[in-house]
Amino acid sequence: MQHRVVVVGAGFGGLEVVKALAGAPVGITLIDRRNHHLFQPLLYQVATASLATSEIAWPIRSVVRDRPEVTTVLANVTGVDAARRHVLLQDGKTVPYDTLVLATGARHAYFGHDEWEPFALGLKTLEDATTIRRRILMAFEQAERETDPTRQAALLTFVIVGAGPTGVEMAGTIAELARDTLRREFRNIDTARARVVLIEAGPRVLAGFPDDLSDYALRSLRKLGVEVELGRAVSDCTADSVAYGDVRLATRTIIWAAGVRASPAAEWLDAPADRAGRLEVMPDLTVTGHPDIFAIGDVVTVVGPTGKPVPGIAPAAKQEGKHVAGIIKARMGGKTEPMPFRYRHQGSLAQIGKRRAVIDFGRIKLRGALAWWLWGAAHIYFLIGSRARLSVAINWLWIHARNQRSARLITQGEAADLSLGKEAEPPAPGRIS
Repeated sequence: MQHRVVVVGAGFGGLEVVKALAGAPVGITLIDRRNHHLFQPLLYQVATASLATSEIAWPIRSVVRDRPEVTTVLANVTGVDAARRHVLLQDGKTVPYDTLVLATGARHAYFGHDEWEPFALGLKTLEDATTIRRRILMAFEQAERETDPTRQAALLTFVIVGAGPTGVEMAGTIAELARDTLRREFRNIDTARARVVLIEAGPRVLAGFPDDLSDYALRSLRKLGVEVELGRAVSDCTADSVAYGDVRLATRTIIWAAGVRASPAAEWLDAPADRAGRLEVMPDLTVTGHPDIFAIGDVVTVVGPTGKPVPGIAPAAKQEGKHVAGIIKARMGGKTEPMPFRYRHQGSLAQIGKRRAVIDFGRIKLRGALAWWLWGAAHIYFLIGSRARLSVAINWLWIHARNQRSARLITQGEAADLSLGKEAEPPAPGRIS
């Protein structure tokens, strides 16, 4: 009987496993709870109206349509029966496997305050992105109609929690949206007066980058008008305010970019995991005690050659996926010797705003306009299909030349949102910034 490989998750790592197994004598079942592969590094650009959803997501079935050995299943995985070698689905059905690859990704983490989630939106899915886009654009629309100065100021205050790459990119793009794109389109408000506040508990932005690039990013954000609050942890989030340090700031839009927690794969297998729920795998990426189960991507913690954890970025997941596929093919050929994974860091990139980015290639560090062009080229290269690459390139050039973002569509729940400007009272007395 043909060897059965089941891959759970069609992100960068999962798809790389499928891609690298081309030509191997295996049958592959690819399971995902959504029908599309998402290019997460550009998700924030959907949230900030720079790109449309179809430009960064592709139907999984279309991606693997030329692979007859691959069966795609749209389902929600709820567990793994390792003894019987079955993946358990929410509808009660099971999928048998000989080799299982868990590439189930991560979700938002609120550091024990899950009650903040309705008010501080995370950014992991297309639904998250379109919801954030709606809230941002509706805030300007409601401010245009609001006559109370206090409420209007709260509507025009946008808070991003967490100054990693996602937080920095979100803050810079929202600032440009307010100051450049929308400035001539409203009559009762000056969108350039909108406050964009980036809150970081640590001492600097982009903590994973060298100090000089971090300092450049901080200066660039402030030049864009972003208010950066360092060394202050958020202590509360509500529908109309956020608290950090001794400040309670009135706002109607909070975006969470501060932390993630792995999917519950470790719980499925009762396997060792770190504080963020990431599986602690063996050097060859197999799960401890389960040589027939691999885990890759954001669901695992792996130590790199420098002794530091491998970063949760797309190139790392792709390398892990390729490595797992190599082990599977080697086993099919009768080779059983250990094949430890060795991560090769290809650089860290972050955009700060239009014409501003930082890149760390190790010995080579870039900043400014050149880094921005290289950042764009690298992201376009990893998109799927010529149509998506061309569309994104044209959009970015249009934004670069005209400051126009064509994806400013308010979708889902407009009728309910129209009342938001009046439904919440200002925060309780205290220090209001």
